[in-house]
Amino acid sequence: MDILATGYGLVEGPVWNAELGLLFSDVLGGGVHRVDRKGQVSVLLPHRRGIGGMAPHEAGGLVVGGRNIAWKSIDGQSSTVLLDAQVTPDAVGFNDLATDEAGRIYVGSLAFRVFSGDPVRPGHLHMIDLDGSVHTVADGVRLTNGLGVSPDGARLYHADARDDVVRVYDVDRGDGRLAPWRPFVRTRDGHPDGLAVAEDGSVWVAMAFGSRVDVFEPDGELRLSLPVPLPMVTSVCFGGDDLRDLHVVTGSREGPTENCGTVYRIAVDVPGLPVTPARVRIGQRGEQEK
Repeated sequence: MDILATGYGLVEGPVWNAELGLLFSDVLGGGVHRVDRKGQVSVLLPHRRGIGGMAPHEAGGLVVGGRNIAWKSIDGQSSTVLLDAQVTPDAVGFNDLATDEAGRIYVGSLAFRVFSGDPVRPGHLHMIDLDGSVHTVADGVRLTNGLGVSPDGARLYHADARDDVVRVYDVDRGDGRLAPWRPFVRTRDGHPDGLAVAEDGSVWVAMAFGSRVDVFEPDGELRLSLPVPLPMVTSVCFGGDDLRDLHVVTGSREGPTENCGTVYRIAVDVPGLPVTPARVRIGQRGEQEK
């Protein structure tokens, strides 16, 4: 694996942007960072901590997680809240997110502060529809993590890191509502974190504290495991012109230093699915973020 960037606390939310390159967050250190096509590393959006997931928006800018779900312009001058923690009585923030083929956003809420020592309390899964309306579509998620949609748009995958399971839901492609979940895979020797779906329907899952990325067939059978030099593998995404560069990001826990969170790249045989930009309405439901 090639090292693209290192020296971070907890790298999360990788997303490929054909124009800007690879974007990622540092949950603990804050900010959205960029590795451009020449390999230059820079800070795109400073300050904001807790971003566990990101997605591009068709209007430009990014949808980011954290204490709320917000749209932010690339220059950082404009920001609109799309979903806040009042969505449920127990929500304290949001982790990973993904878009479907229509541009709706699926995002998981957290009911406890992950790094505080708080007892685990189950959170929920929510859908932000195109008109900005919010629907809670699943519950009982102990620690919501990676989300991704199958190539035909008929399935949503959802990692629960504390339950050691990747859920799968059947999706009503008309309105985005979900059927009750069932296990896609139950994991061992690590916890399922971020994930990405490839063009052939395989599901690529970062295994936190497992030092690897596990690749599952659409039927849940393990295809292969890719070793990663650091134990806390937090997320993955596909990038490059042909979407055959797998970007793997890590955190520093159980690593050799407190700031060894690293971004890796490895060439793979199967291309990833392009990420559909969010098409959720900006400025209608949301209020300006302070």
